[in-house]
Amino acid sequence: MRILLLASLLHPALAAQTFKVTSGATDYQVFQRGPANTATISFEGTASPGARTVEARLVANGMAVAGFDWKQIASVSGSAWKGALQNVPAGGPYRIELRAGAAEASISNILVGDLWVLAGQSNMEGVGNLEGLPVPSAMVNSFDQTDTWVVASDPLHRLPDAADRVHWRRPSPQAEPVKLEGQALRDFIANRRKGAGVGLPFALEMVRRTGVPIGLLPCAHGGTSMDQWSPALKDKGGDSLYGAMLRRVKLAGGNVKGVLWYQGESDAGEKPAPLFKEKFRNFVNEMRRDFGLPSLPVYYVQIGRHVSPAPYAGWNLVQEAQRQLEDEIPGVAMTTCVDCELDDQIHVGTDDFVRLGKRLANLAGGFARRGPRPVSAKLKGNIVSVEFSGVNGHLAHNGRLNGFVIVDAAGAPQPLIFRQRISSSNSNVVELLIQGKLPEGAKLHYGLGRDPYVNLRDSLDMPAPVFGPLAIEIAQ
Repeated sequence: MRILLLASLLHPALAAQTFKVTSGATDYQVFQRGPANTATISFEGTASPGARTVEARLVANGMAVAGFDWKQIASVSGSAWKGALQNVPAGGPYRIELRAGAAEASISNILVGDLWVLAGQSNMEGVGNLEGLPVPSAMVNSFDQTDTWVVASDPLHRLPDAADRVHWRRPSPQAEPVKLEGQALRDFIANRRKGAGVGLPFALEMVRRTGVPIGLLPCAHGGTSMDQWSPALKDKGGDSLYGAMLRRVKLAGGNVKGVLWYQGESDAGEKPAPLFKEKFRNFVNEMRRDFGLPSLPVYYVQIGRHVSPAPYAGWNLVQEAQRQLEDEIPGVAMTTCVDCELDDQIHVGTDDFVRLGKRLANLAGGFARRGPRPVSAKLKGNIVSVEFSGVNGHLAHNGRLNGFVIVDAAGAPQPLIFRQRISSSNSNVVELLIQGKLPEGAKLHYGLGRDPYVNLRDSLDMPAPVFGPLAIEIAQ
């Protein structure tokens, strides 16, 4: 927090006056607006014993905001005071000016809007190339991982010197975590080439669409599993991912608009994949309880591509669990980036993080339906018709439509589909033209494998998620 202390030099009696803000609002802080589209901004501090009252005013664009010119917010008791500005309207950046007698202080670049938690593993932390980055905005600030409010810019996450030990590096698996400091930290920052993520593009799109300021709370950590995010570890505080997230939410005011989540890659192995669904359900339920927000919105990303020869059964199992969960947990919604470009074998590229940010904003802002979701697959003649719900406008694709695979009862892909197209009579239906007879127990997948090429979306670029196995019915 930057505190300006101004004592008059024109009169000896005023020279000794002091006035400080010791807690409460700080420069660049974002306050969560309430149902009335306003927030209460509180302060505590000290003043010279001779001071009787503390006054404050709210300034925007160099002028006092209407209804917020100088007004008393506190009385000084001894040398202490405590007060608040009530009903500060959504918007900003604001400067809050305070005074006690002739002594003054100010807090700058305050925003009132919506706070969003960024959590999960590396694709939420951001491992995109630090090239062609989104331009920061005065309407988007970040509570960085050192617990300091700043203008949001990529990289949003910086783990080695975070306030919470769980993010620090370990020289070896058994060693205590070590915080990066001094020249080692400066070298890390100077040499960093990765770190672009989805948080800033999401926030910029929300501001563009709504005009409401955004505050981001980066909490993600690459390579982490649902077990490492377990709410059961919350009592470890900053030595656990969940505890660290909970601490930061409380420190930022205890109220947030929602959570953006991108995780699942670390749970896509043969053993953890079958357990993912219940672990994620428990995570959402416990997070809502611990935040004190039973209807907390959670918008998450289905895991995408992984260029690897590793077995894919667990990968697709997690993707299917994620698809099903959005229909099973109230107040959550999912999008995907399986059609996005990568900057390495598993991490979404910087350019397509912008695309993903818009998709998440569509969900969070209610600007679009969630996108194509499979309803049924029916065979008639030599055509399997796949019907979708949730489509904005109509189904679409760039280039040759691709991504659908028919498997037999054992899950083995069958070379049956020779053409994939959108129906000319129903733009919410994909038609799969097949050659040969369906095997007994045949099922349909979209995006089978770790690195599929898929390109089905709708008019608003909301994509079809990976899905399957989906039973293929015989049309009557």
